[in-house]
Amino acid sequence: MFDEYGDLVTVEELCEMLSIGKNAAYKLLGSGDIKAFRIKRVWKIPKECVADYVSNNIIAF
Repeated sequence: MFDEYGDLVTVEELCEMLSIGKNAAYKLLGSGDIKAFRIKRVWKIPKECVADYVSNNIIAF
């Protein structure tokens, strides 16, 4: 899953991965739903944390 991305992704890449906007991405990061860290003002998001978020939040229809 998400093989085309590096080990750490940016907010823009997170938006692409989840097909969401920046506001939604920052909400997920700020709430801690997706584990990430900041270096100064730049978010660093481990790709495996995004994959964990997706696998834990799949809604069955």
